[in-house]
Amino acid sequence: MTLHSVSVIVLEPIAVFEFGLAVEVFGVDRTDEGIAPFDFRVCGLEPGAPLSTKNADGFTITPQLGLDSVRGTDLVIVAATLPRADDGYPPEVLEMLRQAHADGATILSLCSGSFILGAAGLLDGRRCTTHWKYAEDMQRRFPSADVDPRVLFVDDDRIVTSAGTAAGIDASLYLVRKELGTAVATTIARRMVVPPQRDGGQQQYVDIPIPACRADSLGGLLTWVLEHLDDEHTAASLAARAMMSERTFARRFASETGATPHKWLTQQRILAARSLLEESDLPVEQIATRVGFNSPVVLREHFRRTVGVSPSDYRRRFGTTELSA
Repeated sequence: MTLHSVSVIVLEPIAVFEFGLAVEVFGVDRTDEGIAPFDFRVCGLEPGAPLSTKNADGFTITPQLGLDSVRGTDLVIVAATLPRADDGYPPEVLEMLRQAHADGATILSLCSGSFILGAAGLLDGRRCTTHWKYAEDMQRRFPSADVDPRVLFVDDDRIVTSAGTAAGIDASLYLVRKELGTAVATTIARRMVVPPQRDGGQQQYVDIPIPACRADSLGGLLTWVLEHLDDEHTAASLAARAMMSERTFARRFASETGATPHKWLTQQRILAARSLLEESDLPVEQIATRVGFNSPVVLREHFRRTVGVSPSDYRRRFGTTELSA
């Protein structure tokens, strides 16, 4: 694809930040920095009709162009809005998206805009993503899509879906870099004061709650384990503490927590490590010992696999102190 013209389809209520980032990346004239301006179009169902904004009472956004102006653009952006039932999206918008993709345009959804692509049938058989808090609902509603809640964005045959909020910047800069080169993407990123390319995925931002026990028979045991994470625990030792056979314990544990003892324990150790990285200046070696990993190497391996970044990177982003080791 070439990347000269960009259209944004807006539906109310418009998520202001996500819409604004599309304007910032593609709608700002940067001719003075040697970047040719994009033909940037904001398109709605009714040109000139003000649209309400999400979580931002007191002002509206008015698209000056209709859906016809989407035709022929190289990139079509679907702005974020509140998810609706599939039949709640205007059929004209769904048809325009299908036609634009068939005509060779790249389609980019920002955050919950991915639900509109799903309703248009454009995610069938494709890998895609959305904000992590919407991922389960999206997979349920579009079972033929392969929803990956861990990543910042996915590009699958000119269908680009991005995760929550700032991930739209990552996806937009990715498209600029892919079509116009690293120098252009870096120039835009520098003006926006953001990295031209982030590492990791959105799992580093996902809350990992302590799983609620579905019955009372293991509640006391789980509480005790959380208070003794630094001890060595095995399925056999936990079964003995619960006064059950290993087979009965494994079956009961899976039924009440939805996980194996090893997986549950690892998850809780990672959760505890995240808290210590955010709130303390303990070196990684001490954190590994405190949460029950037998070495910092094991902590780093599990942490990167679960969270998507290293402990040191996580602390730089979310901690209140610098990593001391």
